[in-house]
Amino acid sequence: MSVQQIPTGKFIDGEEVIAIELTNNKGTYVKIFNYGAIINKFIVKNAKGEMQDIVLGFDTIEQYLDPEYVANGVYLGAVIGRYANRIKGGQFTIDGETYQLAQNNGKDTLHGGIVGFDKKVWDVLEIEDEDQSIVTLQYESVDGEEHFPGNLIVDLTFELTENDELILSYEAETDQTTAINLTHHGYFNLAPNGGNIREHKQQIFASNYLEQDDNFCVTGKLIPVAGTPLDFTVAKEIGKDWDPEVGYDQTFVLDKIYGDLSLASKTAEAESGLTLSVYTTEPVAHLYTAKYLVARSGKGGKDYAAYDAFCIETQHHPNAINIPEFPSTVLKPDDLYTQTTIYKVSLNK
Repeated sequence: MSVQQIPTGKFIDGEEVIAIELTNNKGTYVKIFNYGAIINKFIVKNAKGEMQDIVLGFDTIEQYLDPEYVANGVYLGAVIGRYANRIKGGQFTIDGETYQLAQNNGKDTLHGGIVGFDKKVWDVLEIEDEDQSIVTLQYESVDGEEHFPGNLIVDLTFELTENDELILSYEAETDQTTAINLTHHGYFNLAPNGGNIREHKQQIFASNYLEQDDNFCVTGKLIPVAGTPLDFTVAKEIGKDWDPEVGYDQTFVLDKIYGDLSLASKTAEAESGLTLSVYTTEPVAHLYTAKYLVARSGKGGKDYAAYDAFCIETQHHPNAINIPEFPSTVLKPDDLYTQTTIYKVSLNK
């Protein structure tokens, strides 16, 4: 087990971007930038004995800063905050006060606003590299940032285990009542040579999904998946029932006890023989098949296009800050926000 910090020589607003490399004794390797808490590489051994990178990204940190890429709103491998997914009208009310956020997705707010946590340099707090491969990053979001109330301190710990689990553990505290809903926006592809993910087999442990309006914003209504193309309760190819012009961009309500760490999703690919299992304490998982993915000169110079990846975004219900019936996304002073999500890689059985 080992952890290494590698300076990139790149500074953003006076803060240096650092690459953190986590390695276990099996050779599994994860590279994380403290910019956006981005998972840049996740390299595992496939069924052929080959080392394979299962996440999309770029070869250099500068490419994540390219204005064209940023304008496309892709969020490759980044942590999303202060609020994942969409907030209707970019507006919410807490304790009688209404907060108006930037409307960066039509009339709604998407993924924290204009400059969310994905575009911030996080502090590298703690590294453990003797018997464990762990790093903790911290970001302090000041009161009024993106028009959210309260000074919010977020700690995010990445741990790579010997069982090829990458564990993301979040904690957050605020000095003023605020809204929070964090997620990780990893773009995964389990095929050795990448490409369209329609033949990946997907299973999601959810009997209901959340209705969305025309702008993909959650309305508050739960709909059974049974008899719909959104039924992934039994594993099937992602492309089996999809509209190939739309794919999936949908939130699933997991069949679980709220707050328990349990299996949310399994994705398998035949050629590599790899399975990605996602465990979470969160109540929902959002499946996104990357319809809007546009990224030139990705790793190895490869251009990324629509449906070249899938995302499993574990979180609280989107727009829950405006829907009282949903699990609360309000964080108060003296309370502690916690979340754990695990990405476990194994060979198909």
